[in-house]
Amino acid sequence: MLTTTGHPVHPSRRADFGRFSEPIVIEDKVWIGSNAVVLPGVRIGYGLVIGAGSVVSHSIPPMTVAVGTPCQVVRPIMDEDLTTRTAVD
Repeated sequence: MLTTTGHPVHPSRRADFGRFSEPIVIEDKVWIGSNAVVLPGVRIGYGLVIGAGSVVSHSIPPMTVAVGTPCQVVRPIMDEDLTTRTAVD
């Protein structure tokens, strides 16, 4: 799920149902696992792998594997990955 709209945290700023929107940028050759949620203002770097069910609340650098809630980088993607199928060791 990609969502580009959010709401202010403080309740007094939500009185008029005010919302904000920020773009999501997804660079080339990215893999986003099933049921991942990407929040407003996030940049998904080139070649990145996001694990299934992750909640991406901040930008993630290119050529990494990131998983979890909140989504965190667990390792870089390296040339050794050309000969293996596993995402996380």
